[in-house]
Parts: sequence; structure tokens; C-alpha cells
Amino acid sequence: MNGVRDTEVYGLHLAHLGKTGNQLLSEHLSGVAGQCSEMAKKLGLEKAGELIGLLHDLGKATKTFQNYMLSFVSDGEARDDLRGKIDHSTAGAQCLLANIHNAQKGDSLEGIVARFLAVCIASHHSGLIDCLEPDGNDKLTQRLEKPDRSTRLVEAWTKLDPSVKSRAEALMRDPGLVAEVRHAIAGLATSFDKGEGDKDVQLGLLLRLFFSCLIDADRTNTADFEKPAATAHRQNQAYETWEKLLERLDRNLSQMNAGGSVNGIRRQVSDECFRAADRPAGIFTLTVPTGGGKTLSALRFALEHARRHALDRIIFVSPYISIVDQNAAVARSILEPEGVPYASVVLEHHSNVQDDPNDEVGQPDLWRRRVLAENWDAPVVFTTSIQVLEALFGSGTRAVRRLHAMARAVIVFDEVQTLPIKMVHLFNNAINLLTSHCGSTVVLCTATQPLLETVSKAKGAARLGNPPGLVSSPQQLFEQLKRYEVFDLTDRPEGWQIADVAELALTEAQKYGSCLVIVNTKKDARELFQSLREQAGANALVVHLSTGMCPAHRVEKLEELCAQLPNATGNQPVISVSTQLIEAGVDIDFACVIRDLAGLDSITQAAGRCNRHGARSTSGRVHIVELPEPPAQLDEIRQGRTVARELLGQWRRTNPGRMFPLDDPQQMTEYYNRTFYRRRDEMSYSVGPAEADRDTTLLELLGANLLAKDYAQKSSQGLHRSLLLQSFQTANNAFALIANTQGIVVPYTDEGRGIVNQLAASFDLESEWQLLRKAQRFTLSVYASKFKELEKKGAVYEVQPGSGVYCLRSEFYDSAFGLRDEAGPLEDLIA
Repeated sequence: MNGVRDTEVYGLHLAHLGKTGNQLLSEHLSGVAGQCSEMAKKLGLEKAGELIGLLHDLGKATKTFQNYMLSFVSDGEARDDLRGKIDHSTAGAQCLLANIHNAQKGDSLEGIVARFLAVCIASHHSGLIDCLEPDGNDKLTQRLEKPDRSTRLVEAWTKLDPSVKSRAEALMRDPGLVAEVRHAIAGLATSFDKGEGDKDVQLGLLLRLFFSCLIDADRTNTADFEKPAATAHRQNQAYETWEKLLERLDRNLSQMNAGGSVNGIRRQVSDECFRAADRPAGIFTLTVPTGGGKTLSALRFALEHARRHALDRIIFVSPYISIVDQNAAVARSILEPEGVPYASVVLEHHSNVQDDPNDEVGQPDLWRRRVLAENWDAPVVFTTSIQVLEALFGSGTRAVRRLHAMARAVIVFDEVQTLPIKMVHLFNNAINLLTSHCGSTVVLCTATQPLLETVSKAKGAARLGNPPGLVSSPQQLFEQLKRYEVFDLTDRPEGWQIADVAELALTEAQKYGSCLVIVNTKKDARELFQSLREQAGANALVVHLSTGMCPAHRVEKLEELCAQLPNATGNQPVISVSTQLIEAGVDIDFACVIRDLAGLDSITQAAGRCNRHGARSTSGRVHIVELPEPPAQLDEIRQGRTVARELLGQWRRTNPGRMFPLDDPQQMTEYYNRTFYRRRDEMSYSVGPAEADRDTTLLELLGANLLAKDYAQKSSQGLHRSLLLQSFQTANNAFALIANTQGIVVPYTDEGRGIVNQLAASFDLESEWQLLRKAQRFTLSVYASKFKELEKKGAVYEVQPGSGVYCLRSEFYDSAFGLRDEAGPLEDLIA
């Protein structure tokens, strides 16, 4: 303890305390500055990155903060009366305005530059702050004018280590600092001369990317001090060369079966993508029918494009964890052969990957993966769209830390048609910035390409490359890969009920061997499954799939289907009833598919499970039926049904007797034209008074924020700047792609029951990382309203009081279809 006090006396302030030693503030600031500068170089903000690194913890160079640090040494933990109350981030922000010439003037060039940097420093513990709050309160100015008795700027600047202080002073006097920030911001303005996109939104995104550099540098430096073993696992972009990875992929492709028409087309797609890799950075589309080999083709393009342009990494983004795991496993088998350290080439990152932060010895491979996932430190990353969109728009600092890794990268958005309609303009602004200012290339990959380039240019339309497509003739590909016939049965006069669909499915399965039925709700899936199980008899295998089943349960059933489908016959048919979870990224092949009416994109994706590899002797059969309308809560599905119903009806009237051309890209274009036109007012992410004090959109809050600006200008304080008016924190807190849900651990199979018992018996659940990781395979997510309903029925219980971990009672889970609405006999759980 005396050593700590002595360091304060001699000005050797501490940044962090460790088990075996302490980190000096000067070491931390210099280390963060170097790392932040290197990361920000990709944005053209090298000097600015160094400066915010040097100043971000300036407020720690005070007696008040050092005494706070002493409380850790004295008592082993921080004093509750001081926790979170000592502001050590504002001093660095204020220092910029005090020392950069002319920075006090809000609308001067120097004032804009200083505030651009100051926002990052002031926000580095909270996440980006509101510059203006929605009601017009000028939060940024209030923060920068906070009194010295609260921020202790004068004391901190006086006592700061001389070497750190002199370097910070030199940077603040350097004309190159203002010039590089000016160049980055001015570059945004030139991109909007044609009125394309929202420059304020993109300014905010540029700021967020820059902020990401500071967060990652700060967290990495701190973690490496606290856990030196982590340093050995970091790759710091010292990756396998793109040439080596291309060589491994080419070797694998050369060994693949080239026989058959489908494999020939896949090779054609792959070769076209490879040839397209010499194009400059931009946004491109890869429109390939399901089963056309788009994943490996996109990987081949990405590797060659990254090699030609010396990019840092490749990021594959998928909507579902199952696709991430599936694609990462394929890529790892090719690019990460035996002898190559696990996750050093192919890194997967999603919510189910939660490796023990303390397991340095027991499972070093998994600990390495956790360290690398913190900032996507690998050449090939597979992650979910939620992780990417949280990095771009989410709250706090955890997700945004990874954002700078998307600069100088090839980013492949797989199944991009799953992008929520409310995200369209925000997403377009983000990919436009990444490609125009960050040296990245974006590939929009799907069989059902949404028309992101056709929406409002003023709000943000995707600026596609020229030519936009990586393959020259998608229309021809769809014709070549036609593997099924389409039967539109939606005009049936008496309509369709569950029993009718069950009869059709059984008839098709008994004639052709296998049938997949996809419906829009879990309720319909359960009722249809029960009806088929009663009708099909002992010789048929009937399998249910829905999100009412835990992941381990779904995987088990999918594996059972894949094992039985090759041997399915009319005498021993295989039938699966599923919700739309099977539509994207699941490599499975049925002779027949029945799809309840949905959006044309969903119907096309469902058809992709029919005669998937074109290996059957006869064409596959796709039936479109129309069960009663789903509930109002499923508005997305209902609106998609409306447009699809119109297109099907129009085709019947104008082409009587002819089969609907589901695989014709022109039909998909018409579908999206109608959908996007009708829903053009839904594309800016609307929020209401509960989130933002008024009805507005995230696009507005993260952009010009005109109403807040008007309020601020009319206030007694006025408004003295025209940039940096965004309500970042309000918007980021309101951003949520997933509705409020609660996880419930399910006692499915002996393994699941064992995990539940271990959770109940654990003395310290927070430290049981391995156990909690295993439990995720047996965890269901239910909406808050459903959870309350289950609580009332006594179906769930907290495994330990106050733990927040809930388990489902056995009688409420069925081994065939998962979550029950009412308790059933315990023997239903045997599996």
C-alpha cells in the first residue's frame, strides 16, 4: 500500500492494479495510443488515434482518483460511495478544447475536429453519448463545460507524466491533426453531392468506427496487463498469407466431384467469382439459386480479392447461428488443416460461443478463440448478422470494439434477404461508408436478392459496383438449376386447413418417398405434426422442427432426417414438419416440399430444399397452399403473403394453365418492387416516446436530428455548432433486433437433465463458464409474455434464487415437438 502512495507523490500515477504488480498510467496511455493509432490508420486518422489514446484516461492523474485506487488495495474492493462517481474521462475531452487553437468555437474547423475527438474520449466507458438529447438538451456542451472541481483537468494536466504530456501537446499543435480529420469528414461530403444517402448518419458511423479503435486499444492493453497469457494468443494480424489459404482452397476444389450437371454449374459459378476478384472495392451481389455453391464461391472470391488488394480479413455474416457453425466447419476443414492452431485461421463468433475467460490451461484452444473473438483477430471470421449490426448500432462498448475490424475487409452477407425491413436505410448507409471510406468490399449473397439499391437515395440506397453482379447471368443459372415443378394451390375454393395439408403431405410422401412441409407458426407446425403422426402409421418417419425445441433437440432431429432421407421410399416415407427455420442454410434434400403461403422470398428458399442436388430421376414437386392467416403479431409474414398472393393471382389470370415460374428472378424483382414501395416508410427504424421521448426514427436520431436541433436552437443556451448533433446513446439504447426474451434450460435427454442438476448444485454459478456454455445447447428463448405465462403455470423455476438462470419442469417438454403449453406425462420426455 505504501508503494502505491509513493507513486502518487512522485507523479507516477497508476492506471490499473494487478495481482503481481501495478500498471503505471503513463505506460497505459502510451500503449493505448500506439495501438489506437495503428488501428485508426485504416481510417486515415493515425494522429487523431494516437492523441485520443494519450488523453482518454487523463482524469486518472489526480489525487482523488489515485485515492480511489488505494481503496482496492486497502479493502480488496472499491468503495461503494465512490464507485462510478469519479469522472476520469471528461478531463481528456476538455483538454482538447483547451489546447487546440481556435477549438472553443463550435463551428470552426478546429472546433469540429476537437469535438469529434472529444466525443470518443468522453464516451469510452458508457458508449457513445448523446451529443444532443432528443429534447434538444446539448449534452456534449454540458459535458465539455463541466466545472474543474468535477473533472480536475488543471490538476491532471499539471501532474501528467512529462513524456506523455509533451507528445500530446505536440499533436495538438500539429496542423496535420486537423488536416487528417478534416480530410476524413470532407470525404463524406463529396460522396453526397448527388443527394445519395445521409451524410450526418455516415459522419456518425465514421465517428463510431474511430471510437471502436479507442475501445479496442484500451480494452486490449488493460487485458494484456491483467492477463499476460492473453498476449500469447493474440495474432495482431500476423496471419497465414492469402496465397497459402487460396492454395488450400484450390486443392480442396480440385478434389471435389466434378461429375453431374449441378456440380458443373457450381464450378462455373466459382470460376466467375474468382475472375471478378480483380474489381476495385465496392458493393457486389452474388445471386445464385439455392444449391448453386454460393458459399464456397463467395469464399474463393473473398480470398482472391483480399490477396489482390492486400486486405486485412474476410468476414462471413449469416442470419442464424446454425448457418455460422455449418459454414465455419466447412471452411475450417479446408483452411485450417491438422497442425494449424485452432481458430488461428477460421474464427466463429456468436452468442453461443462463450468460452471461460479464466480457462488458460484446461482448454487453451477455446480460450484462444475467446481472446481472438474480442476483436475478430483472425483472417477469416464467421459471425451472425446480430453481432455485426450490434457493432454498428448497439449500445455500450462491448460490441463496438470489433467494428474497426470491418475496415479493409471483404464482408459477405449471406442470406441478405433476411435483413429486417426496418434496417434497410441504416444498413445501406453502413455498407456505403465501409466501401467508400474504409477500403472494404461487401458481397450481398442470396438466391432471392432484395433491391437495396432501389430505395430512397436521400435516406440511403446501396451504391452497387459496376457491374453489380459477380456472376454475369443469374437468369441463366436459375434456368440451368431448375430442379422442381411448382403447383400453386392457393386458389382452392374451399381453402386449406391442417387436415387438408396433412393429407396432401402423406399422399406426396407415399408416392415420392419424402416430403417437407413448412408453415408460418409453431402452433400450425405442432397441430400438423400431430395430425400426420396419427395418419401416417408405423412405417413412416414424421419429424417436427421448430424454435420451440432446444438447439440440441433440433440438431438431433436434423441428423435423424439426414440419415433416413437417402433411404426413404413410398413404403417407408420420411416427412418433416417445420417452421421457417429450415429455409435458409440447411443442406437437406426432399422429393417434395409444401409451403404455406408466405413472402415469395420465403417460398423460394423453401423450394431450395426440394431436389436440392438435382440427383433425382424426376423433378421435385413444390406445392404452395394457403392456411388461415397468421396472427396480427406476425405482420412481416402477413405482408409478404399479401404481395405473394397478388403475384400468384396475376400469373394465373394472364397465363392460364401455365406453372408459376418461382425460379424466375424477374418474379423476385417484382416482389421486392411492390414490397419496398409499400413499406418505404418502415425502412428507417421507427421508435416511439418510450425509447426517444417522441415518435421518430433511429435514422433521424443518428443523422441530422432536426427536431432536437430546432429545440436546441430555441433554448436559452442556443446551439453553436452545425455538426455532431446526434442522439447516439438514445438511438443505441433503442436499437434491438431481438425482442425481449428469456432463456430457459430444458431437461432434454440425460445430458440435459444432468446439466439442470449441476446448475442447481453449483456453489458459484457465475464462475461455471463451462457448465453455462454446455447449457446453451439445451436453452430455449421465449418472449417475455410467454415466460410470464409459463411462470403462472408453474412450468419454470429459478435454478438458484437470484441467479437469473431458469429451468423448465420436465412435464412441460415433449420429446417430439418441444415446449408444451400444458403439462404432459413424464414419459413424453424419454428420448
